[in-house]
Amino acid sequence: MLINDLEKKTGLTRHTIRFYEKEGLLRNYIHRGENNYRDYSEEAVTVLLNIKILQATGITLAELKEVIGADERHEVTYEMKIAYVRQKMAEIDQRKAELDRIQSYLASLIPVFYAEKDQSVHCYNCILPEFDKTPDCMK
Repeated sequence: MLINDLEKKTGLTRHTIRFYEKEGLLRNYIHRGENNYRDYSEEAVTVLLNIKILQATGITLAELKEVIGADERHEVTYEMKIAYVRQKMAEIDQRKAELDRIQSYLASLIPVFYAEKDQSVHCYNCILPEFDKTPDCMK
């Protein structure tokens, strides 16, 4: 399959696909045709979608290369894969908890700004009160 088709199937840009290729992440999934065009295998779609998901978990490119390389060399057991996935899930839970905390903080700012708008209350530290603290004007 040509890169155009790969772009459509993965949602990745040509630039991103070429970047992963230069990093050696697609070396087993590309063949050159007689016309010297790159011919990507169907497995390249799966590999790229997995890379996309793993990158969304916060995995670095170095970690990604290590994980994919070890898997290709058959150095990773199923138990290791399961442990790795569980670790990533725990990291996602931690990030979700942090985002929930930030969202709560932002929600707490709304009544502060309404109070300022109504000019019923005004204080100078209400613009950006300290995280996890109630602004003076709301006490």
